[in-house]
Amino acid sequence: MAVKKSPKKAAPKTSAVKTRKTPAIQKKFTKTEILNEISENTSLSKKEVAAVLEELGVLIQRHVKKRAVGEFTLPGLLKIKSVQRPARPARKNVPNPFRPGEMMDIPRKPASTRVKVLPLKKLKEFAL
Repeated sequence: MAVKKSPKKAAPKTSAVKTRKTPAIQKKFTKTEILNEISENTSLSKKEVAAVLEELGVLIQRHVKKRAVGEFTLPGLLKIKSVQRPARPARKNVPNPFRPGEMMDIPRKPASTRVKVLPLKKLKEFAL
């Protein structure tokens, strides 16, 4: 006699990150409080969490520094870019915006590199 197999129902797909309702935090966390919170919510020790955050900082630095790609994306949260600002020439006899009727000289500014942090969609949704 053959055993009849019942059709299996497909298990509902769950994302790797659990979506859970968490209360809003009322005060700004210190570095130690951040490490404690992450270590409590994961199976990692505080030392391991600190090592991960330290390595993340090094990885961002390697992406943004001179002669590097100039852009780092933390998927879903933020994008960090290094932006080249061109040099600005000196200007003479420009109206002073703070004292109407007076003229002022503006010194030249050399070219510089700035770091821009742009929020991505998921981070913007957190603020709603």
